[in-house]
Amino acid sequence: MPALATHDIIAVIGAGAMGAGIAQVAAQAGHPVRLYDNRDGAARAGIDGVRRQLEKRVARGKMAQDEVDAIIARMAPAATLAELADSRLVVEAIVENLEVKRGVFAELEALCGPDTLLTSNTSSLSITSIAAGLERPERVAGLHFFNPAPVMKLVEVISGLATDAEVAETLHATAAAWGKVPVHASSTPGFIVNRVARPFYAEGLRLMQEGVAAPATLDALLRQAGGFRMGPFELMDLIGHDVNYAVTRSVFDAYYGDTRFEPSLVQQALVEADRLGRKSGQGFYDYREREGQRDGATSVAPDFAPAAEAELPPLVAEGQLGAIAPLVARAEAAGVAVVRRESISGEARLRLGGLTLALSDGRCAAERARDEGLEALVLFDLCLDYGHASAIALAASPGVDAEAREQATALFQRLGLDVAWLTDTPGLAVLRTVAMLANEAADAVLQGVCSARDGDLAMQAGVNYPRGPLAWADALGLAFVHRTLTHLQQSYGEERYRASFLLRRKALAEETFHD
Repeated sequence: MPALATHDIIAVIGAGAMGAGIAQVAAQAGHPVRLYDNRDGAARAGIDGVRRQLEKRVARGKMAQDEVDAIIARMAPAATLAELADSRLVVEAIVENLEVKRGVFAELEALCGPDTLLTSNTSSLSITSIAAGLERPERVAGLHFFNPAPVMKLVEVISGLATDAEVAETLHATAAAWGKVPVHASSTPGFIVNRVARPFYAEGLRLMQEGVAAPATLDALLRQAGGFRMGPFELMDLIGHDVNYAVTRSVFDAYYGDTRFEPSLVQQALVEADRLGRKSGQGFYDYREREGQRDGATSVAPDFAPAAEAELPPLVAEGQLGAIAPLVARAEAAGVAVVRRESISGEARLRLGGLTLALSDGRCAAERARDEGLEALVLFDLCLDYGHASAIALAASPGVDAEAREQATALFQRLGLDVAWLTDTPGLAVLRTVAMLANEAADAVLQGVCSARDGDLAMQAGVNYPRGPLAWADALGLAFVHRTLTHLQQSYGEERYRASFLLRRKALAEETFHD
């Protein structure tokens, strides 16, 4: 279906930061825009706010003044809902209250023509429920922008139970014409992003609660090893714990208490203490202004190992190295003597004297050493790119003495990596997070929420993930990801870590998500 024509009027209801931002996006795309808010003067204030933001770009030389003037000229405040009657598309961006939204949509249906597309920017409410009771629910859909709307690329196009496929396709094409990255999703709790992203926070919170490492260390590992733009704790502080916790609770409740979405008592305590993150001055980090203090999330140093001076024996690389091949190449480039050997099992292992080093597979080091009959085992964590990562997490089995620990530290430091020794825990930090993200994305595909392509696209464009979770799982091998999840579930004995049936099925068939 073609996108809406630029002469079509776009109406936005709600002149807060999100509504005004959506209005700006439509006006920048060339549409005449009407902005309505039931608060006196709010619509005009919203337009004035857009002008101020755009004029900041003019001051920085990023936009011409006549372009700003043209955009603002296309935006007009509406005094009543009736003034939106001839709009081709209405985007509702008001309070997240189902009954209030239903009332607005009932009024819109009575006022607008039969070809008007009625959409909600809701991030948590069911589009099916919003449209229930209308005479023509097939023209109602979700058009979920991310904040700030003019900056964030992703738009989730949400189809309710009755939404006409042509309506969804028209909205998809229109969002693309506006310079956005649209994805299709069905109306299920959390849609794509707010559902699939839950493990990013949940696994970090669990690791911290279990004393595996402090927030600053875990944040650094997710950034420097995992390639994420922000770690889970600094991101929760930025979002606001009240908001993040509420979304988790909403998804958890909507899925009837599925333990995969279980909220954290740690985050609940922060909300109860009004430590909401940046906006309140305290969260996991302290943002209160003090003389000479840096930003709260950067003022706490990660707990990385001090420089090790141990002599290094040759590094023996055995088996099919696969994902860790760049690590071995990095060792060679750093001047470490490397000996390559075949392996009977084909499994990738590194040996440093009497010490075995291996990529985690979801078991803790003690368990894996016992299972494989190893005296001394150090597990290392997943990295997005072993050739360019700047930090890595390690965990040791009980047989690793101080000398062997020092050797392992020295090896990875020689490669230019900051080393964080974690308490021995299943899956370490990056691997378990990525495995759980991929698992949740797989279940979303299995349940018809989205395609594998749109699931990955949503997580990259919506929350800046360095790689789509399913593409990452494909690269690692679905059998490996499935095995990691199985080991996590066995270690904890919880349904939280159960592997998606789709992931298991594809792993058994040796398929990928992006064939």
